[in-house]
Amino acid sequence: MFKGRHFDRSVILLCVRWYLAYGLSLRDLKEMMAERGIGIDHSTIHRWVVYFSPVLLKSFNRRKRAVGGKWHLDETYIKVRGQWMYLYRAIDSAGDTVEFWFSKHRDLPAAKRFMRKALARHGRPDRIVIDGSQTNREAIIFCDAESRLKDRSRRQLKAIRIRSSKYLNNRIEQDHRRIKRRVRPMMGFKAFSSAAITLAGIEMVHMMRKRQGRFAFNPAPSLKQQFEAIAA
Repeated sequence: MFKGRHFDRSVILLCVRWYLAYGLSLRDLKEMMAERGIGIDHSTIHRWVVYFSPVLLKSFNRRKRAVGGKWHLDETYIKVRGQWMYLYRAIDSAGDTVEFWFSKHRDLPAAKRFMRKALARHGRPDRIVIDGSQTNREAIIFCDAESRLKDRSRRQLKAIRIRSSKYLNNRIEQDHRRIKRRVRPMMGFKAFSSAAITLAGIEMVHMMRKRQGRFAFNPAPSLKQQFEAIAA
């Protein structure tokens, strides 16, 4: 993963981890590294984040614990080049992140793509709580029917129960805030592709903090230890 890199593996992991985990700008990190005698341009750090975040997330997902059967689904707004775009997210009843999907649009095709991704990776939940969005309801019903048609187990699968409740969906609204808190110091993204990658990295760190990874060597590893493990 780090072969041929000009900088040491530990420096790269440190910069990527700090950028994804804390309210720092790229120039903040450049200054912090300079104080340690390491001269790195902020654009180099950005390239590291864009390159390594998907690789680290893929490794983390192999360690991710199974999620519960009751999901809360909602989307939140993220600004890219001055335009609002949409981060679809789902968590389970314990607050663990189920899945996420970044989209330029907030419509039925986007909601379906998110649902297909969640169902393919985590299987079918018993129930999904939404805030009353008719689009999300239609996407769940469509993808649930599609999933049952593709099932080859010959079992009689029950339809996913959908509950619309703004009050019950406060749980995911609170979870959105932790992602938005990290995005705010970035002052908006410049491109959709880099925004999607960076948000995926931020979601990964959020899952790490929720102890969603399985690490046999340590039941409660620090962020640093988790990054070292998935980069090994």
